[in-house]
Amino acid sequence: MRVIITNDYESLSKWAAHFVAKKILDFNPTPDHKFVLGCPTGSSPLGLYKELINLNKKGIISFKNVITFNMDEYVGLPESHPESYHSFMWNNFFNHIDIDPKNVHILNGNAPDLLAECAHYEEMIVEAGGIDLFMGGIGPDGHIAFNEPGSSMTSKTRIKTLTTNTIQANCRFFDNDVNQVPKQALTVGVGTVMAAREVIILCNGHTKSRALKHAIEGGVNHMWTVSALQLHEHGNIVCDEDACADINVSTYKYFKDKQRIEGLLDTYINMF
Repeated sequence: MRVIITNDYESLSKWAAHFVAKKILDFNPTPDHKFVLGCPTGSSPLGLYKELINLNKKGIISFKNVITFNMDEYVGLPESHPESYHSFMWNNFFNHIDIDPKNVHILNGNAPDLLAECAHYEEMIVEAGGIDLFMGGIGPDGHIAFNEPGSSMTSKTRIKTLTTNTIQANCRFFDNDVNQVPKQALTVGVGTVMAAREVIILCNGHTKSRALKHAIEGGVNHMWTVSALQLHEHGNIVCDEDACADINVSTYKYFKDKQRIEGLLDTYINMF
C-alpha cells in the first residue's frame, strides 16, 4: 500500500487529480480501447473533480474515451432529487467535461428489481473489461462506498442497509433531518473495488483519522472495510495532515520519508 500525506485538502485534491489524469494519459484510451474509471460521491472527491474539470478545460486530458462506473446510489430517491448521486455526478463532474453520456454508468436505485440491477451492473463492469482505476473515499467508520462495518470482504454489488452512523453523517445533505435520509443504498462491493487494477482512496479531515489508522495500521478487518486495501497489489491512499491525527508517529515518519525519497508528492503536484 502507498500512503501519500499532503499538507491540506487542496493539495490532496490536486495530487489525486494529477495522479488520475496521468493514469488516463499513460493508458492512451481510444474508441476501441477505453479507460474504465470508478467514481465516488460525497464531499471528499469534490476538489478532485474540480481539478479534473480544470485539466479537461485546458485540453490536457479528455474523457471522450473513458467509461465510468459509480460506486453507489440511494434506494428510492428519484434521480432528479438534488441529493441523488445521479444529480451529484452530473452537477459536479459530468456536465463539465467531454464525456459521452452513454459511457456513464450509475446504479438505478428505483429499478423494479434491485437484485437484477445489481447483477447487471457487475456484468457491465466485466463487459467493459474491468475497472482500470477505482477512486474512493472513506467514511468515519472506515467504510468504502456503502460497504458498512461487517460487510464481506468478497462482496459484490448489492443492496445495503445503512448504519445509524452513516445516516447521521449524511443528514447534513438532507436539511439535517435523519428522517429524510434513505435507509438503504445500492453499492458496489468490497470485492468489486478490490478487483480493480488500481485503487486510490481519498482521506481528509480529523473525522477520518480513526478510519485512516485502521486502514494502514490495523489488520484486515470487515468492521473497517477500507482495510481490505492492504491486500491490493496497487492500493493508494492520499490523505491530509488532519487525517493523520491518530496514526503512530513512526508510521507518519515512514510514509513522509518514503514520499520524500521517491519524490512522490512533487511528481504529481507539479505534473501539469
